[in-house]
Amino acid sequence: MDTKRGLSSPYLQLLMTMVLWGSAFSSSKAVVEHIPHSVGAFVRFGGGAITLIVAVRLFGDRKTRVPVRNAWRAASAGVLGVFAYNGFFFWGLSKAPSLDAGILIPVMSPVLTSTILLATGKERAGVARIMGLLLGVAGAAIFFVGAGGGAEGGSSRLWGDALFLISAVCWAGYTLVGSRVLSGIEPLRATTYATCAGAVLLGVLAAPDMAEVRWSELPSGLWLNIAYLAIGAAAIANLLYYRGVGTVGPANASLMMFTVPVVNTLCATLLLGESFGRMQGAGAAVLLAGAALAVTQGKLPRRKTALAEQPPPVAQDIGVASDTAR
Repeated sequence: MDTKRGLSSPYLQLLMTMVLWGSAFSSSKAVVEHIPHSVGAFVRFGGGAITLIVAVRLFGDRKTRVPVRNAWRAASAGVLGVFAYNGFFFWGLSKAPSLDAGILIPVMSPVLTSTILLATGKERAGVARIMGLLLGVAGAAIFFVGAGGGAEGGSSRLWGDALFLISAVCWAGYTLVGSRVLSGIEPLRATTYATCAGAVLLGVLAAPDMAEVRWSELPSGLWLNIAYLAIGAAAIANLLYYRGVGTVGPANASLMMFTVPVVNTLCATLLLGESFGRMQGAGAAVLLAGAALAVTQGKLPRRKTALAEQPPPVAQDIGVASDTAR
């Protein structure tokens, strides 16, 4: 792909992706206000799975046959990156504001990815990265302390934030297996397999709660919201993300992830009226600074035009590149 201007600009496509992902946190929160969190996760990613299947039919590579082993490998990754991640994410939304999710998940994911890579000896620890990781941990600690006290906090919010942190752990693990999952299979098709497998398990989890939902009484706006999450945040966002990463490389694309908390904060405060106290705000600022330092190591990555690097399988709110921590 060649770098172009206007709507074909890879950075514009990545920015549109981050807007879709950033707004998905508050949109998902609106969903769990009407239906059980397990059902909310299923209808969203069930719809996302259907949308991605259509996308594969329209945009996928039909000439290359995918080995059964590779398909099962991608589907297995969906257990962690789609089922476990979204199970904890939607559960957390039923207890805490989406504002917290939009800070903790996209920012802690690269921090956790870097920590795991360093702990396993797969990467070397530079001074800037160590400082960034320590700042990230300190910021998360301040954020959690703020969530547990004051008028804006409480035990429910603290529990929800803990679930968001578990979601970030799941996504970090999903990111780390990305290169193996992508071996011998195109990213869009791998994402579709993972999403479909995760959606099936989410359906099993949601089955006991289905009877509680009065489907005929759900507002029409809720269905429009679910359609937006499935088509916009799942399918369109991923297609734009693949094109953008293929042009500028995953290192540059990972920097765009720091716009997700900004978009989410605007949506959560303006549309849902959510807020957090001064201590949580200070913790979020420290966390963002630490994550940015850990990812960039104090310098901006060089621009890449080659298509040699591929993005990880991404199917939901956040698309942390597999090379985020490299």
